[in-house]
Order: sequence, then structure tokens, then C-alpha cells
Amino acid sequence: MKDNRAYIIGIAGGSASGKTTFLKELCAHFRPEDLALVSQDNYYKQRNEQSIDENGEINFDLPTAIDLDHFYQDLKELSEGRSIKKKEYTFNNDEKTAKEIIIAPARVIITEGLFVFHYKEIAALMNHKVYFHADEALRLDRRIQRDGVERGYPESDVRYRWEHHVRPADQQFLEPHREDCDRVIVNNISFQEELKELERFIRKQIER
Repeated sequence: MKDNRAYIIGIAGGSASGKTTFLKELCAHFRPEDLALVSQDNYYKQRNEQSIDENGEINFDLPTAIDLDHFYQDLKELSEGRSIKKKEYTFNNDEKTAKEIIIAPARVIITEGLFVFHYKEIAALMNHKVYFHADEALRLDRRIQRDGVERGYPESDVRYRWEHHVRPADQQFLEPHREDCDRVIVNNISFQEELKELERFIRKQIER
């Protein structure tokens, strides 16, 4: 019997490694029926369900911050040819109205996020794994810039979360999976060549 399930690519990388920019460019090269994107970010639990650290700060950089059951079920539904609906995650920006996201089935599905390799249920659905890397100092600089401009976070808050939440999560839940990935993309300067390579790879999967 022919397997009609979609081909699933997992992409994981630390905060501010450049995944969002990379994926935006990649998806622009494909039709929606050929490539769909499912982001772990849209499955964050509500603030009152999150863990609190020893200083009383919410820690969003833990696997328990994500509604894994909903994430897994949506990815499975989409891979089997059914559309899914999800509210956009607004990164706790009260001034931004969450949009409803409707994702239609596609031949290839990309699922991305910090913990997508850590969740065994999600990882088991993947056909191909991509690790997205950038040097730590560069990532911190990018995050300070991004969170200040896009999310209104003061630099002191960004640095606190980096030291107490972000880097410990990288070391425990992300970096151990690097050696198991099918390809590693290094984004310290540019990712254009790697973008072209992954685009070619995806087109081969679509043709099959």
C-alpha cells in the first residue's frame, strides 16, 4: 500500500540563531500545497501554566512550556492530509492581536522550534533533521536587538533570561541532539548556500 503521508523535516536551533529569517526565505520559494510550516512557538501554554524560577520569573525555555499533546496531534493530522487551525502566539505582547492560523496539507511539512528533537513523539514523525547553529555571543547580540525592538524587553531582562533560562535549555534540551541530525546549518555570516541546498533537497521530496 502506498504511504501518502507528508515528508516531515524538523529544524531546531537556539534562540536568535536565525531560524525565522531562514524559514521565511525558504517558504517563499514554494507553493502552500508543496510546503507547510508548523512552529512550536504557536503551542506555548498560557502564562499561568508556566514554571517559575527561583527568582519568581516565568521560564518559557522548558519543554513543559509547550502544549505537547496539541502540537503532536496537529502535526500528525497535517501529515495525514487534514488542515489544522491555531491561534498565533504573540510573545506576551498585549498590544498585538493574535491571528488565527490555518495550515493546509502539503507534500512536505517543516516543523521547527527549540524542543522538536527533544520531544520523542515529534521526533519520531520526522524524515529529516536539520540543526541550525550560530555562535553564542552573536546570538545574544541578536536577541538583545530583536527583543528590544519587536517585543519591548529591556536589555537587563534579556540578559537575565539568557543566563538563567536560554543557555541552560540549549545545553540540556537542544545541543545533545546535534550529532543525530542529517545536516547542520551554520549561520554566523550567511546561510544562502545552505538555503539553496535545502531548497533543492525539498524539491526532490516533492517530485517523489
